[in-house]
This record gives sequence, C-alpha cells and structure tokens, in this order.
Amino acid sequence: MYFYILFLPFILLTVNAAEEPDIRRDATVVAIEKVMPTVVNIATETIVYSRHPLEDLIREFYDPFYRRRTPNTLYSLGSGVIIDEDGYLITNEHVVRSATRISVKLYDGREYDCDRVVGSTGSDIALLKIRCNSDEKFTAARFAPDGDLLLGETVVALGNPFGLGGSVSKGILSSKNRRPQRENEPLDVADWLQTDAAINPGNSGGPLINLKGEIMGINVAVYREAQGIGFAIPIKMVSDAISEIFTPENLKSVWFGAKIKSGTGQREILAIEPGSPADKSGLKPGDIVTAINGKPVSTYISLIKEIADKENSSQIQLSVKRGGDRKNVNVQLIPEKSFFNEKLIQERLGILVEVIGENVSEDVGLPPQNGLLIKSVVENSPAAKAGLTRGLIIKSIDQQPATDILKTAKYIYSKKKGDTVVLRILAQRKQGYLIEVRTFDVKLNVN
Repeated sequence: MYFYILFLPFILLTVNAAEEPDIRRDATVVAIEKVMPTVVNIATETIVYSRHPLEDLIREFYDPFYRRRTPNTLYSLGSGVIIDEDGYLITNEHVVRSATRISVKLYDGREYDCDRVVGSTGSDIALLKIRCNSDEKFTAARFAPDGDLLLGETVVALGNPFGLGGSVSKGILSSKNRRPQRENEPLDVADWLQTDAAINPGNSGGPLINLKGEIMGINVAVYREAQGIGFAIPIKMVSDAISEIFTPENLKSVWFGAKIKSGTGQREILAIEPGSPADKSGLKPGDIVTAINGKPVSTYISLIKEIADKENSSQIQLSVKRGGDRKNVNVQLIPEKSFFNEKLIQERLGILVEVIGENVSEDVGLPPQNGLLIKSVVENSPAAKAGLTRGLIIKSIDQQPATDILKTAKYIYSKKKGDTVVLRILAQRKQGYLIEVRTFDVKLNVN
C-alpha cells in the first residue's frame, strides 16, 4: 500500500514530461514550415550584345576576315512563390525581365524550366508557369485577405538571398504603406509595405508572410542608405496584377470582357468591359462566380483556364450569386480579332491602317519601320481634318507603341467618344538616294 502511494506521483510526473510540447516550435516556426515548400529559387539567363547583332552580319559581309563575335550570357538569381497547384508562381518583373531562359529549383531539390505568362501591368509582378506534366501537382501558398495588416505584427521574409538557397529573416511590419524615393527612376508601385526583416539581393520575388503562413506581400527592394528598411508589394496590388495578367484574352485571345478578383476569397467580378460578351450576357460588377458549366470554382487560375480553354465563338455558363439571388448566365465568347481590328480603328479615328512588314516597306520604297502605315483616310473624319494622309506612319498613340492592330484597337476602344489621343507620326520622303525623315504629333478626337 505504501509502495503504491509513493509510486503514483512518479507515474504522473513521467506522463506529464512526455506530453510537454517543444517550446521551440512557436508560431514563427510553424508558419515557415507551412510556406517554405512553396518558395522557389529562380535562375535566369539573358543573352546580350555589346552592339546590335545586325552589325555582325554587315561586317561579315563586307570584311571576309571579320571574326563573328560570340554573344555574352548574363546570369542572375532571385526568388518566387508558387500560388497554384498546377505550377503557377509569381516573382518580381525585374527578376525575369529580358530573360531568354528561366529555371526554378524547388525546396525539395526538383528543378524545372519555366515560361512567362503573357501580360504586363506596369507593376513589378510577373507570373510564371512551371513546365511539367499535366498531372503533376505542387504545394501552393495562400494569400492573406486584402488589407489585413497590423502595424507592428511579426512578419517573415523568405527567399534566396545571394543564391544561398531557402532562407528566412524575421521582423515586424514597420509601415502599411511607404513610398521609397528612387533617384532618376519612376516609381511603379505607389504604396509598399515596409519591414525591418532583412531583404537582401536575391530575396526579390520571395514572399513576406504573417504568422498564419499567409502571403502579405512580395519582397521587392531594400533601402540601401539605411539598415532595417525593406519593402514588399502589398498582396492587394499583387492580386490586381494577376487579374490583369492572367485573363482569357492574354491566354487564348478570346474576348470575355470581365475582370475577376484573384487571390484568397470569392471570385468577385470587379469590372465589366462595355459591349463585351460579359456585358451582353448581363453579368454585373459585384457578382460572385460560383461555378462554370456546372463545375464548382476552386481557384482563380482554374476558373480563367476553364474559360480560356473553350474554343473561340463558344458559349460558357457561369453560375453567379448576386445579393441573395443565384442565377445562371450564358456568355458567348468571340475571338478578339473579330472585334478589335482595322475596322474599329477606322470607325473611331477615320484611318485605315496596316502593320508595316518587309513587303509593305518595299511597296512604298522605304526602309523597314515599326509602326502602323496609314492606307487611307476617311473624308471629313477627325484624321482628315487633322491633315493625315496616306503613306504616313503611326509610331505611337499616347506614347504607347503602335506596332500591333489588336493592341491599338483595344486601346482606342477604351476611349470615350470625344476623348483626345495624341498620335506620333513619322513622315518619310525619298529623294534619290536620300530619305528625308521627320516626326510630329497630331491630336485626334475619338468618334
């Protein structure tokens, strides 16, 4: 009996000691364990020439002893984070800009080549797709809700500083929005997150996370003149950039005409393009898309892929929630080029244009140029009243290069009737062996 009384406390102490949690695995460690498998190291290769590559051809033609120069290859490192199980990931635009090859290394050591998803928003966000088998899946990180920021909360920066591999640094959220100054350089992102977590070269493109293991922002820069001041692009701006980049129009050139919210949360329609298939179907901003063709919506990426994978001129059915009501909406997709074309430009500006190619340049007896050649001008149109004539070349519209019919037509379509656009015009005149070139600006009112 005495032995039992003395032994019982010993047994209880032994059990309690075995159940004692590991105090090292705090919230920071758990959050890192959750997100680190989604972080990738990015390596890029960029072929560069110290002079224009055509110079080699010219010199080689005139000088038989000229030795053709081998182009140089630049290598750089950065970070990224996987946001979809099918292998889509995000990084900074400046990490992959002009790269001729992009490869990624995952946390588990697997390596893949990547492709850029077509699209640009003017932000420092790029969307990549891992080249993999269709049935291969990846661990994806989750976005924090837009604006869910606590000043002073603990944050962790993950990435690949100096090519050292998966690395983490801890700090606090120092400011919800900060506008760093760059000398002689325009600022693309107006309001960044500020943190004292160490962000070093190579961290660019990696995630800044909270203790829930959610992405709060994408690491972008460090303030070199001070210590403990780093910046990240807020997740709301990242979501907006993805909504601009990853669209049916950019993937398959099929016109849908609705901007849908990406990131965490419901697939809300943010904007409708007037006259688009989405507009004609009756979709409205604020609608929540819950299913496509009877298939529940899981992620933004899967929804857009499902829309884009349909053949041009096909119909899709979207199930939406509008307030307390639920309804099915049929959207008739059409090829973008069937609407955004030369005819639209002619109707709105009064000029018929075509892309300048080698054949066009030869026909008019001029050297190759980038731009849109004016083939004809409609009488009494804004273009005619401004003095535009056949043979002139449009180099840009509102400082945007005019080298593509589709892009130019979409830009003109975005303007309201009566809006003013500025055309940079190039006029060339051949006089014997000489070519006189002059440029000037013309203002037109959109019909």
